[in-house]
Amino acid sequence: MCILSPTRTTWTLTVALGAALNAGVVSAADWPNFFGPKYDGISSETGFKKDWTTPIPVLWEREVGSAFSSFAVVGNRVYTCGMKDKQQVLYCLNADTGEVVWENAFEEEFRNEHGDGTRATPTVHEGLVYVLGARGRLLCVDAASGKPAWEKKFNHAPTWAYSGSVLIEGDLAVASAGKDDGSLVAFNRKTGEPAWKAGDAPAGYATPYPFTFNGKRYVTGFLGDSAMIVEAATGREVWRTNWKTDWDVNAAMPIFHDGYLFLASGYRTGAALHKLAVAGDKLESQVVWHSEVLLSKFQSSVLYKGKLYGCDQRAMKCVDFLTGKEEWTVGHVPNGTVLVADGHLVVLTEKGQLQIGPVSSSGFEPTTRADVLDGRCWSIPVLDDGRLYVRNLERVKCFKLRE
Repeated sequence: MCILSPTRTTWTLTVALGAALNAGVVSAADWPNFFGPKYDGISSETGFKKDWTTPIPVLWEREVGSAFSSFAVVGNRVYTCGMKDKQQVLYCLNADTGEVVWENAFEEEFRNEHGDGTRATPTVHEGLVYVLGARGRLLCVDAASGKPAWEKKFNHAPTWAYSGSVLIEGDLAVASAGKDDGSLVAFNRKTGEPAWKAGDAPAGYATPYPFTFNGKRYVTGFLGDSAMIVEAATGREVWRTNWKTDWDVNAAMPIFHDGYLFLASGYRTGAALHKLAVAGDKLESQVVWHSEVLLSKFQSSVLYKGKLYGCDQRAMKCVDFLTGKEEWTVGHVPNGTVLVADGHLVVLTEKGQLQIGPVSSSGFEPTTRADVLDGRCWSIPVLDDGRLYVRNLERVKCFKLRE
């Protein structure tokens, strides 16, 4: 079902540019997918206020129903998911007002004791929006209208449902399907025609992660029992390592930098840094370090100037990327979400407190502490055009951070 709710435009740009923005055409300043345009949690946003001593202005807020989805922000549109009338719903919202532009009830509800609804975040690319439902329906819709373009169905959801978002890599839409649907599977992003599938390991909870090494594009799949790397164009597997975690929860975003691949999980598994090298038509690796310094159950860390910043299942930490040395830790901030913007950490705790402070390997001293939400806040916030988008399971709020 697709319900369209046109809203009055408030733009002062030209009609042509406005139409392009409405259609989901991505610009350099947009945040079109989970963890940002470079999949690294680093925003290009500058000039926002970092030291709030008065309440932060709320531009708008609205109920959307339960989901763990974060946000994609493209032009004057915000995309997220919720739940309504026992259906998972993909929403397109007006970024100025929060009004519903359109909504698409795309999959039967999913309920779980830890939180109901869609886990994945919408992905926006060249006028199309992609979303993977908790039960395994991959849907591609028109960004301007919400009308379906194509869809697929996966059949091997992990225990806590499909959670990885769709990766757009060149002409391909890549997802983690699992087992005989393909550990990783790729489709033509415009038509949905199958392109390749790789592996038969169970799906994990992480979004497929792209990187370039020695001039060649690869995609990492962080799966239920392992991590694998495939050629982006063909899906040919070039590397794999066993990675067993309690409950098969591998959910944090991998990180590639300068020939090194970082992986982290929670429970008792911890984190490891692999140094990659070309070995014929494959890749090989050497483990540089492996420890429990970061137990990232599901939240992803950000690599910034050689240091990892993130909230694991115990605390907020700074860890040296190349050595695994813990630089500092802040207790009582488990399972928070972290962004880096304009040389500052933007942190949302799982209890809904916003903290902003300078990035430093010597410690974290917030210049802002503000209680912005209540309830469970496990979805990463997004900072775009001076606006901070945050949510708990049921409610979305948009704050004005630029005066």
